[in-house]
Amino acid sequence: MAQERPRKFKAEPYEWHEIVDLEIVALSNLGAGIAKPNGWVVFVPFVLPGEKIRAKVWRNEDNCSHADLVEIIEPSPDRIEPHCQHFATCGGCQYQHLPYQKQLDWKTRQVRELLEHMVGVEAEVSPTIPSPKEWGYRSKITPHFQRPKVGEDFPIGFLEFNRRNRLVDIYHCPIAMDVINANLQPIRDDVRKRAADYKKGATLLLRATENRVETNHRTPVSEKVGDLTFNFLAGDFFQNNPFILEAFTGHAAEKAKGPGQKYLLDAYCGSGLFGLSLAKHFEQVVGIELSETSADWARRNALTNSIENATFIAASAENLFADITFKAKETSVIIDPPRKGCSEDFLKQLFHFGPSKVVYISCNPATQMRDLKHFVEKGYKIESIQPFDLFPQTRHLECVISLSRA
Repeated sequence: MAQERPRKFKAEPYEWHEIVDLEIVALSNLGAGIAKPNGWVVFVPFVLPGEKIRAKVWRNEDNCSHADLVEIIEPSPDRIEPHCQHFATCGGCQYQHLPYQKQLDWKTRQVRELLEHMVGVEAEVSPTIPSPKEWGYRSKITPHFQRPKVGEDFPIGFLEFNRRNRLVDIYHCPIAMDVINANLQPIRDDVRKRAADYKKGATLLLRATENRVETNHRTPVSEKVGDLTFNFLAGDFFQNNPFILEAFTGHAAEKAKGPGQKYLLDAYCGSGLFGLSLAKHFEQVVGIELSETSADWARRNALTNSIENATFIAASAENLFADITFKAKETSVIIDPPRKGCSEDFLKQLFHFGPSKVVYISCNPATQMRDLKHFVEKGYKIESIQPFDLFPQTRHLECVISLSRA
């Protein structure tokens, strides 16, 4: 049965579900292929540069169109067989069909292009540092299910690509750690046995810790980063690729420290990953958090690791630097905000404080570049831009930008 054209569908330049032949010329920072027929931009997922494809248009916007892949007419010589049978159906991975070195190359290029287009400055972007593990690296997954009907089978997994409600039933996730996959089926079986207990859908937690899997969000777990041990609640945020974290925090330390840098402020400090990892390079460290719970875990982690020069405070959003007495010229600031980036109010307070060094870490280079433009306008100089691949097989990355001001 044919789908009806959506009422709000804009029928230019393509009709609803019009089939078009395209040549892919690049990848977007969201992982989709880019075609430019007659100068118009069309985004198509799960394709590679150089491929000739056939696609079905499902949306036209003011400056671009979106289409689904129908057929690959001429594949790229780079195309490889995905590890996962659900690739291109599950929305979790975008790059399993691309060799790992090519994934790294495209991530580097995408950071460079965002820098040029959004900030308008030329600066070197270092090659993306690879993850030590390309597969089996994720220490946490959160499969979910919708309200089950007792006696009927139901999917437990992740959202289907480009769907709001439809789930892909997942028995094994190749980017998750082995211990998680070993426990996934027993946990799925238990949920199905208890289907009558669920009045609505739910999200499951599988967090790897100390060679086991924790499923209770409120249970404390631990992660080793170099010589340090970090404790936090299983459901709380902590970087999900433990294999690269020592190199990741080590790079941040190299960029934050210096002969004139006596103090470190760790904004958005969470449970203290960066503040505690970098503490040995500074006379004094202060971590700032909006969440008292997160600040408390950071304090506990300082005690656990016998770090005596780090303190952690829960500050109000309106007065983040009120209790900071460090000289700005002798202070480095680490910022690692959520995907939405820094708020205008935070940046205003940071610029008023005026630290001589800032290391800006982000999982979303687009919002990072938006904020970087403000740093450049305030007189900060870009010292280095270093992407890290914490998320192989996906479009996601972490980017560390080092800034200084005389």
